[in-house]
Amino acid sequence: MSPTDPNTHFTIGILGGGQLGQMLTQAAHELGHKVHIFCPEAGCPASQVSDAFTCAEYTDEEVLKKFAAEVDLVSLEFENIPVVALDVLEPLLPVRPGRKALHTAQHRLREKTFFAEHRFPVAPFRHVKSEEELHQAIEELGTPCVLKTAGFGYDGKGQVKIQHIDECAAAWATIEGQEAVLEAWMLYTDELSILAARNVEGETRCYPLVHNVHTNHILDVSVIPAKVSDAMEEEAEAIAVRLLTELEYCGVLAIEFFRMRDGRLIINEMAPRVHNSGHVTMDAAETSQFEQHIRAVCGMPLGSAKLKSPGAMVNILGDAWHKGEPDWDSLKEDHGLSLYLYGKAEARPGRKMGHFNVVANSADAARKIAADRRQRL
Repeated sequence: MSPTDPNTHFTIGILGGGQLGQMLTQAAHELGHKVHIFCPEAGCPASQVSDAFTCAEYTDEEVLKKFAAEVDLVSLEFENIPVVALDVLEPLLPVRPGRKALHTAQHRLREKTFFAEHRFPVAPFRHVKSEEELHQAIEELGTPCVLKTAGFGYDGKGQVKIQHIDECAAAWATIEGQEAVLEAWMLYTDELSILAARNVEGETRCYPLVHNVHTNHILDVSVIPAKVSDAMEEEAEAIAVRLLTELEYCGVLAIEFFRMRDGRLIINEMAPRVHNSGHVTMDAAETSQFEQHIRAVCGMPLGSAKLKSPGAMVNILGDAWHKGEPDWDSLKEDHGLSLYLYGKAEARPGRKMGHFNVVANSADAARKIAADRRQRL
């Protein structure tokens, strides 16, 4: 079977079995493809909807080879998959996105260095391997600044803000002496993200910029389109397309930006996968990020990234269960609201259990409706 024939139906192997894998599987089914999930967690959300499931560690080479023999191509659900898995799989079949993107994105130092070397806008940073180097880096970058473990983290994990150089020792102890990156503190006004896709043939599409609000380092609300100038929209798209090209990327890529007080865009980080801030595209865009990713990795023409209407997404965390099962019926009664629950067995504080999307005539209206409905939880 040709991986670039848009009429071919594939069995897609996906590394990772969380909610992103679940929604990718559902999108693949709608396009006529089958999905085989590979994940070390039995009963994971994606396994509940997939056509086949392998429960094994990502470092199990023999099981990976067997998995490769049962699928036509492989994609990724998240970026913390050990690169050794791709080292085993890439000689055997297409892996999209590939090792270069994964290896770069899952390590903050490699990611920041890649951005700097390719002249992408990024905050000043220093590589630190000891408390002494941290002290020197703080003197060079000034305070406030933020110390982040070099190994990839998410949802604010593995980082600590430093307000004064006297906090050097405590900050170093907080990250337990791990290799780290110290970044200058960015005086930004808000956080934006862009979802961009590139397929096997090099065709690209970009969704409009999304405005994101985080609470306790976890994405809370996303609104599309963001209130930005045409020039900023064009700048973000140009950055995204160039990054897709530099990484030789295939699939959906998310790029998170800081919008600075002076109007500049600074890249915070990238995610080589579909992204939480793109969930709103399931209802607001002509093609969801999940369908777009499946189209890209299967060699199909990309779908339209235009909006059908403005929209907002609200994450539903395990905290919503603090008084028992939330009243889902009250949400389902709302016209223009779509509820998505991931089927996770245990609701824990901070754990993403689902989300809902709202569409409206304007981004402001969608934001207000989303905030009202959020209060019900």
